[in-house]
Amino acid sequence: MLQARQLTKEYQSGDHRLAVLRDVSFTIPDGAFVAVVGPSGSGKTTLLGLLAGLDVPSHGSVVLDGKDLTSLSEDRRAQLRGEKVGFVFQSFQLIPTLTALENVQVPLELRGENGAPARARELLTRVGLGDRVDHFPNQLSGGEQQRVAIARAFSNSPRLLFADEPTGNLDSETGARIVELLETLNRESGTTIVLVTHDLALARRAQRIIRLADGVVVSDTPVEPAGEPIEPASAIAPALRD
Repeated sequence: MLQARQLTKEYQSGDHRLAVLRDVSFTIPDGAFVAVVGPSGSGKTTLLGLLAGLDVPSHGSVVLDGKDLTSLSEDRRAQLRGEKVGFVFQSFQLIPTLTALENVQVPLELRGENGAPARARELLTRVGLGDRVDHFPNQLSGGEQQRVAIARAFSNSPRLLFADEPTGNLDSETGARIVELLETLNRESGTTIVLVTHDLALARRAQRIIRLADGVVVSDTPVEPAGEPIEPASAIAPALRD
């Protein structure tokens, strides 16, 4: 589903080139649930932008569902995102003047799909908000707003969902419920999920953890069913020290 091939991202800083990511490579198969973790400044957000085709690398390439993003124009990358990708962010980004139902309907109506209200209602019911469809964002808790955002992200039946710190504005218990919801949707829909987070406890709900530190991958390991990553302490240490 997703391949990062020797990704490097550099920015000009005065007379120097600053490398935010360096030679990052990995493959994420279709239907996987992968967490990308690392301290602030490790390159997580930059990596997500490259994987989603929101930015282009200085070197290397990203292949999304067989398409090399680096060979596509900006318009074609945007079209591919609209067809195959969903996003959930730390800030819920709901339209305050629209109800939960209307917020989920927006991307459906923009694509001119028939039956948008019924589809939006189905998605909200699926995330446990069937009785809150007529509520506005300010009438919903943070966790409920994030669930609306997740329902909206799934409106185009994405093959791939990027969740960028989706629990960052939530308490730990609500955050765990949001990750559990993503886990359920991944299992039931087969959508590939890439969860970017600084919270190792939440990351362990994924099937695999990729750790970044100082712009490089320091470990890439599967997670046991009990929730503990299978890796030696030496592999974990660089990330934990930060």
